[in-house]
Amino acid sequence: MTPIEKVEGRAIPLGLKNVDTDVIIPAHWLKTTTREGMGKGAFESLRADPGNLFDRPENKGAPILIAGDNFGCGSSREHAAWALGDLGIRVVIAPSYSDIFSGNAVKNGILPVVLPQAAIDRLMEVAETDPIHVDLDTQTVTTPFQDRFAFEIDPFRKMCLLEGLDEISLTEKSGAAIDAYEKKLDAERPWMRPAA
Repeated sequence: MTPIEKVEGRAIPLGLKNVDTDVIIPAHWLKTTTREGMGKGAFESLRADPGNLFDRPENKGAPILIAGDNFGCGSSREHAAWALGDLGIRVVIAPSYSDIFSGNAVKNGILPVVLPQAAIDRLMEVAETDPIHVDLDTQTVTTPFQDRFAFEIDPFRKMCLLEGLDEISLTEKSGAAIDAYEKKLDAERPWMRPAA
């Protein structure tokens, strides 16, 4: 997982409330077990409209998405986070998230920033013309117009994102302790060793 510390760039000003995981990635895309190419299906129903926000030239490669309340509600599909990541989204800013989506986002290297609606409204306005800067280390979202919005994040999630640690990486960090425990267990309970 790629670490996140600072993300700066254009933000897609979606702003819609109750965007569920079926809107983020429709069910017919769930037949795959790989993350590559999922961005093609991201927001497929919205992107079917000519002139949609996602396919505008100025938003191509935008690393930030600004959404409305309850983003990522609906089913618990991890493919929603995969699709956002493959689309190039590193940060989603919204007033609230589904708990499952928020967890899946962090596990897949996407920072879910929670800000009040007034801040969302201001960022939606700025996103139409200018970049937005997100700093995970200082937990702030800023604009070129001196706007500064502080956000909270669980310290464990922050550490995982800053260090680029998913669940497998976290386990690997404890490799020496796991090896030591297994050696101790072998010495104390030799009958538990697999047969040769």
